Amino acid sequence: MQPSDSPPQAIIREMRQEDRDAVIRILTDSDPWKRLGFTADDWGRIFSPMPQGRDTFVMEVDRTVLGIAIVRQKFLFGDYLELLGIAPSAIGQGLGSQLLSHIESLTFSRAKNLFACVSDFNDGARAFYRKQGYKEIGPMPNFLIPGYAEILLRKTAGAARST
Repeated sequence: MQPSDSPPQAIIREMRQEDRDAVIRILTDSDPWKRLGFTADDWGRIFSPMPQGRDTFVMEVDRTVLGIAIVRQKFLFGDYLELLGIAPSAIGQGLGSQLLSHIESLTFSRAKNLFACVSDFNDGARAFYRKQGYKEIGPMPNFLIPGYAEILLRKTAGAARST
């Protein structure tokens, strides 16, 4: 039996078409996406067809999709985590850390950098990424909505090139 403070047993796999509705529900019900004005219709367009040219993963616990991650390879001598989302009902269980760790292991096996963005008002996400070893590189004002910035983050395993 697992201690109560350990994360649930999760499976991370490539996203399939049949995961689409569960993923849309997760994102529609989640901040910062609600505050940024993304609707179920927006997510439906983003996931129809499935994202192309990206690595797209879901996380399942007990056959229920509870997380989503989308990675674009070959971004600034590394990869870019375009999206990381955990179902609101599952936040605080360590699933985000598990999913991010999976993405990092894939990225750092082929590159030295992993980038992400976080909304400047999203204190919880900023603390989460800081705890995972990400550094804030700088803000991109008025990137998604007026009056707010997206902050570029970076976790690195070293310089892209050795001398």
